Amino acid sequence: MTGSASPSVFHITIEPSGRTFTVSADETILAAGISQGVNLPYGCKDGACGSCKCKKISGTVHHGQHQSKALSDAEEAQGFVLTCCASPTSDVVLESRQVTLAGAFAIKKMPTRIKLMEKKSPDVMRLLLQMPANEVFAYHAGQYIEFLLQGGVRRSYSMASAPHLINQGLELHIRHMPGGTFTDQVFGSMKERDILRIEGPFGSFYLREDSDKPVVLLASGTGFAPVKALIEHMQFKGITRPVTLYWGGRRPLDLYMDDWVQAKLAELPSLRYVPVVSNALPEDNWQGRTGFVHRAVLQDMPDLSGHQVYACGAPIVVDSARADYLAADLPEDEFYADAFTSEADKAAP
Repeated sequence: MTGSASPSVFHITIEPSGRTFTVSADETILAAGISQGVNLPYGCKDGACGSCKCKKISGTVHHGQHQSKALSDAEEAQGFVLTCCASPTSDVVLESRQVTLAGAFAIKKMPTRIKLMEKKSPDVMRLLLQMPANEVFAYHAGQYIEFLLQGGVRRSYSMASAPHLINQGLELHIRHMPGGTFTDQVFGSMKERDILRIEGPFGSFYLREDSDKPVVLLASGTGFAPVKALIEHMQFKGITRPVTLYWGGRRPLDLYMDDWVQAKLAELPSLRYVPVVSNALPEDNWQGRTGFVHRAVLQDMPDLSGHQVYACGAPIVVDSARADYLAADLPEDEFYADAFTSEADKAAP
């Protein structure tokens, strides 16, 4: 009787943290790392955003399907690896300075109940999820959860509230994407007290507290959600590093919690706020900054060599910021990002 051979198992080492884990040849490096508690950086997990890209020091991998904007042929030739779609063909050593030491929070699946639905603008809904009383759900401000929908479909949303506020409910900001599997429900049939299943926490977008560098928070649209959680966390922990929030939208109503930020300015002397609008109409009577939000940062801070940047929002904003800020001398390992990659982004050629 012939049995099928089990797939080879390879060892992955992440430097400089020294974290190690094993990967079968038929699974991706990212999936294996997450399942074994190694918090590799990532965003979309579908080869579309490039957030999981890191440098290969030694070893060989095979890349599955991905978009060239996430990993170009030239970058692959230089030894860069997209861990969300790379499977090892030998033992591999990778460099990723975003990987932390052991002790990442456990990833859990659980039911939640909708406690509150509040429209913050015509196309943004604020949800509060009530967590099960018998479950501890620990996460870093800035991380995200996935909703587990019918047919194995998943949708990812960043948590908009800091961990110490979990007893008040888990806050999410959901933008309506007409035709969207999940957001059509949120803006249509969904109602308070409905039960939803979630899994998390995921993501490597959270404040690095071992630094005293000034912080730039860059948000576009609902990219404000995890940034809000970061601000709440810094206030709770008494972190007084200088922080400047740049929040961009097409029109002023896209800055859907501007009043919340204004209130925080009165409480946090270390916080500055620069709202930026790109397509204001005459009736908006907008008197503030205009143009692309990521460029407003460079207008104010042409030298970013001494800063940390946390960028969240549309992939085009995050990608443009990464390229332009590195050109302005921001160290590559001081750019932390979470690109909100939609299903349309993932399907793009």
